[in-house]
Amino acid sequence: MGRNPLENTRMRRRTLLLSLPLAPLAVGGPVLAQAPETDTDAEARPPGYPVSLAQMQQLVAQRFPRRYPVQGLFDLDLRTPRLHLLPAQNRLRADMAVEAAGPALHRRHQGSFDVDFALRYEASDRTLRAHQLRLARLDFPTLPSGVTDMIRLYAPTLAEQALREVVVHELRPADLAAVDAMGMQPGPITVTEHGLVVGLVPKPL
Repeated sequence: MGRNPLENTRMRRRTLLLSLPLAPLAVGGPVLAQAPETDTDAEARPPGYPVSLAQMQQLVAQRFPRRYPVQGLFDLDLRTPRLHLLPAQNRLRADMAVEAAGPALHRRHQGSFDVDFALRYEASDRTLRAHQLRLARLDFPTLPSGVTDMIRLYAPTLAEQALREVVVHELRPADLAAVDAMGMQPGPITVTEHGLVVGLVPKPL
């Protein structure tokens, strides 16, 4: 007896899951220049759609520099973040140079500001976005301690304003055409030593 349509769909999905290590070739995603991947690297990387650190850095840079006022006393100018991979935590870190200047300060002060964050997939526009932000470090060596304490209180809000829902990658329609035709969709996002891997999971039947 032949299989019913539902069983055929499940069989196709199982076959695709077994072939997921080839998924990056199937979706045709862009890959920027990067160090050649060894056989060991390929085996360690989970199956799915790969995104390089260089791709993410290029897109995030389009949103910076940015300026944020602090209670009308001075402004904080955030430079372009440098992204770092945190595979052990399945998160990314953004290191930013910050400059504080304004009426309440006698001169410009240089500092640094680090935030780490998780990632989520937004299906409405096919983007990978920052969320679950966490302030990792804030340092202004030349600022008076009272001003530094004020900035430290404001820092979580600043992190939310600067990086909340920042897009780190956007998948093209062509990237998803093949997996969509097979009844798959983007799923969990894994941070690896080389970048991200967007897992592919079956769409609800």
